[in-house]
Amino acid sequence: MTAAGPTRGFTGRARAADRDPRLPPGQYDARDGWPVLSAEVTPRLAAADWTFRVDGLVARPRTWSWDEAHALPASEYRGDIHCVTSWSKFGVRFGGVSLDAFLADAGPSPAATHVVAYSHTGYTTNLPLADVTGGRAWIAWEYDGAPLPPEHGGPARLIVPHLYFWKSAKWIAGLTLLDHDEPGFWEQNGYHHRGDPWREERYAGD
Repeated sequence: MTAAGPTRGFTGRARAADRDPRLPPGQYDARDGWPVLSAEVTPRLAAADWTFRVDGLVARPRTWSWDEAHALPASEYRGDIHCVTSWSKFGVRFGGVSLDAFLADAGPSPAATHVVAYSHTGYTTNLPLADVTGGRAWIAWEYDGAPLPPEHGGPARLIVPHLYFWKSAKWIAGLTLLDHDEPGFWEQNGYHHRGDPWREERYAGD
């Protein structure tokens, strides 16, 4: 992806109707690697300088340091991920903390319906609150048992694996809870507000 906006012709390698049933429509299996796609230059953010904040419509706005985040109960995601640029990767393993643990400490307001996830780089993306609660999202700092590389969002990134991967903000810095939907970077540049790969919600109007 580039900051120029979405390109409908960029759909990767098409597969026939008998493709792997784990592949959402229009996706291919990136079995030979994990493509690196970013809207920004990769920052070199030390773990000691990383923080994560939850604010907005919460009872207790809070910021966690690297050590404080690691003191929360460990959790991991094992499964598949899907990028809007048409690649999918099966059987990945991310380690970190369930986003539910951070939200439980912050105390979301009953009025909160959406979040804006924001990165240390300034990148933003919007999500329904329901898509990042109930064991559906993580703050991850490990991939396949090793520290998450900077080019893939290290020291820590958001993981929302049931949505297209642009929703899993790299270099995550925080979440702001809102009572309305507020589009982020790619959503303002023509991408779908939710991004369900099984519905091919790639672009506005899909």
